[in-house]
Amino acid sequence: MNARARHSNKDKNPMEILVLPGGLVRCLYDEAIDLAELGRLTIVRASHVEPDADGNWYADLAPVGGPKLGPYARRSDALAAEQKWLEANHICRVHCEGAAPV
Repeated sequence: MNARARHSNKDKNPMEILVLPGGLVRCLYDEAIDLAELGRLTIVRASHVEPDADGNWYADLAPVGGPKLGPYARRSDALAAEQKWLEANHICRVHCEGAAPV
């Protein structure tokens, strides 16, 4: 059985953590909790958030086969769009069937 947990940090949005059978954990990297406490980490870049020559911000999700989101006037908007897309389309893409909140 897969399990999903949300850890809330008073200053940030909740952090979603997917725990799979066998103990594999998937999430977007965040320092809200010490992920090393869960075991050995493998951290892989999922996207690039960069400005263009005109100062517009884009979230390029090509590293995980996703789209290029934007333009956004502010970097924080591009980061928020990046997080929303990754949580909806990448974290669970392969492993979420039957996942249940815990």
